[in-house]
Amino acid sequence: MTWTFTSDLAAYLAAAGPAVAAQPVPNTLLLSVADALAHRGPHAYGPADPVFGWWTGPDGAVAGALLCTPPYPLHLGALPERAVEELAAVLATEPLLAGIGGISARVPDTRTLAGAWGRPSRLAEENRLYRLAGLITPDPAPAGRARPATEADLPLLMEWVGAFNREAGLPGAASQAAVRDRLAHGGWLLWEHAGTPVSLAGFGRPIGGAARVGPVYTPPECRRRGYAAGVTHAASEAAYAAGASEVLLFTDLANPTSNGVYLRLGYTPVEDRAEVVPA
Repeated sequence: MTWTFTSDLAAYLAAAGPAVAAQPVPNTLLLSVADALAHRGPHAYGPADPVFGWWTGPDGAVAGALLCTPPYPLHLGALPERAVEELAAVLATEPLLAGIGGISARVPDTRTLAGAWGRPSRLAEENRLYRLAGLITPDPAPAGRARPATEADLPLLMEWVGAFNREAGLPGAASQAAVRDRLAHGGWLLWEHAGTPVSLAGFGRPIGGAARVGPVYTPPECRRRGYAAGVTHAASEAAYAAGASEVLLFTDLANPTSNGVYLRLGYTPVEDRAEVVPA
């Protein structure tokens, strides 16, 4: 039983790719981030080299994985308890993990690793992963309609994705390459009222049968009118139409409004995750 670490995406995909893809729901971020790195290069998320890791169980098979794209935290997928314990034993000594700025994992795993990190830490956020059990039309229906975003909408997409990132406390500015990548596969929808865009939702290309909705953003002056529910419903339908068999999204547990919206649309909780950062 052992952990293997590398900065080589090809080596990671060859060793851990099948195991990660076998559990596309809890491993949704591992899949989408690796896909982005494959499409946009190893520095798609920042100038620092990414780090990948996988755990080999007693039967010689890979049974879980992790990755880190600085400045984003070390992200763990679905892992056996023994793998988390063994990661805790090397977390403070593995050279490739020396520069991580945070840890994101299922809540029990985060607690285990925070205690072994070797530095004071604090809880930065808690998220809930949802999967769509059966799409429900918003009631009452919001005024307006959804439409796919086009190249002409790029300035607005950049503005709203940047605003979402700032509100969510995400590092770095909005990436034009990432926004364009989604445009290329029809992954942005705008909700319009009276011919004016009032809300935005995106979704990633289906990977392993799963697509994740997000970000969802409504400017402050347009909130509390049901637009976010309308555009999220439309994005969920579009993800299915693009070939997804599982449609997922993350919410911040500190935001009861968004959690309530997604529950009313037919999303059901899968697991809770926590992120810790240096205190």
